[in-house]
Amino acid sequence: MSLIDQIDTDFKDALKNKEAEKLSVLRMLKSSIKNFEIGEQKTATDDDAIRLIQREIKQRKDSIESYTSGGRAELAEKERGEAEILKKYLPQQLSSEEIVKIIEAAISEVGATTPADMGKVMGRVMSQVAGRADGSQVSTKVKELLSK
Repeated sequence: MSLIDQIDTDFKDALKNKEAEKLSVLRMLKSSIKNFEIGEQKTATDDDAIRLIQREIKQRKDSIESYTSGGRAELAEKERGEAEILKKYLPQQLSSEEIVKIIEAAISEVGATTPADMGKVMGRVMSQVAGRADGSQVSTKVKELLSK
């Protein structure tokens, strides 16, 4: 079953079971996918859906920071719950060790030696870890390894 089909199935289940928060999140996600399809004039693939889910999670994280710094703990908690629902639709995330191995392999393939080569390494690594690792986490590790 594709990711988009799984989202549709879970949406219907949430509707039947009257799970308001999950229903709201899945409705927003389905809307985001539909808007993507209209904008791109093509049917969304699972990879497209993963990118959209990651974007939504990133927005939730930004909102959590804003609400927390503004003293709105209840809204931050709501956003945290929504992010958790969305994370269930992402593929299994890579561990730090797996990311480091991929980065080290990319560094040796590209022949990178200085932080100036970071763009080449990031391009190679991100194509391999797409959807399975956070870009900022990868970027931090690449900087760390190239600075040695």
